[in-house]
Amino acid sequence: MQTAGKSLKQRALGYLVSQAHRPRGLVGWANGWMFAHRPSNRKRNIWAVSLLDVRPTDRVLEIGFGPGIAIAELAGRATRGHVYGVDHSQAMVRQAARRNAAAVRAHRVHLTCASVERLPSFGDPLDAILAVNSVGFWPDPVERLGALRRLLRPAGRIALVSQPRCPGATRDTTALAAQELQDLLTQAGFTLIRVETLELDPPVACVLAGNPS
Repeated sequence: MQTAGKSLKQRALGYLVSQAHRPRGLVGWANGWMFAHRPSNRKRNIWAVSLLDVRPTDRVLEIGFGPGIAIAELAGRATRGHVYGVDHSQAMVRQAARRNAAAVRAHRVHLTCASVERLPSFGDPLDAILAVNSVGFWPDPVERLGALRRLLRPAGRIALVSQPRCPGATRDTTALAAQELQDLLTQAGFTLIRVETLELDPPVACVLAGNPS
C-alpha cells in the first residue's frame, strides 16, 4: 500500500510538473489563470519588461509567454512596433490572445503556438528578446540562444529571467540560477552581461545581455 501510495503521489507530481511545462486542457487553463493573477508573477513580468528598455518602434519577441502578462506590457511600450510571442501550449496562446485582443486585432501583437527549437520567421531583425522562467526547459540551451542571437539586430538586447520555484528555494538558489544563465549567454556569444535582482520570495534574477555589433 505504501508503495502504491508513493507511486500515485509521484504520478500526480509528474502531471503537475508537465502542466507547468506545457499547460493544456481545463487544468492548463486554470494554471494560466493562476499565473496571470498571482501578484509575484505580475510583478516579475512587469519588472523584467522595464529592464529591457523597449522603445516605441521596437520589434520584440517573448519565448514562453504563458497567459500574456509580459506581452501586454511589451505592447504598451512598443506602440508603433511589433510584439511577437511563441509558446508551445495552445491553451496559453488562446489565453494570451484574449488578454491582448485589441493589439492582436491591430496586428501589433503576433502569437504563435511553437517551440523554441522550431521558431517561425519574424521577418526583419528583432530589437529585444525576453524569456521568463523558460530557459530551463529548452533542449540544448546554448544552441537555442545562439539561434536567438542571430535573430537580433547588432546591439539588440536579451533578458533571461529566473525565479526558482523548487521547494526551499532561497537567495542562494537564485544566485546559482543567475550564474548558470550568465554562462549560457557567454557561450552563445552574447556580451555586456549584467544581473538585476527583484526582492521577492525567493528573489528574481534578470540576466541581461547584448548582441555584439
